[in-house]
Amino acid sequence: MSCPICKAETVKAHRPFCSRRCADIDLGRWFNGSYAVPSRDPEDVESAIDAIEAAQDNPARSH
Repeated sequence: MSCPICKAETVKAHRPFCSRRCADIDLGRWFNGSYAVPSRDPEDVESAIDAIEAAQDNPARSH
């Protein structure tokens, strides 16, 4: 079995990944929405629009 991130052989301790680094890359992709599944449900679309508008109204402050 090969690592889904870098295609190297997997390591039992990190399966299905080859290392902690590749596991963290995968987790980061989940967090930033790279693995989002598209939806045609009108409620999902409306919720996404509301979230985008809220983020635009309340931009994050940088310190």
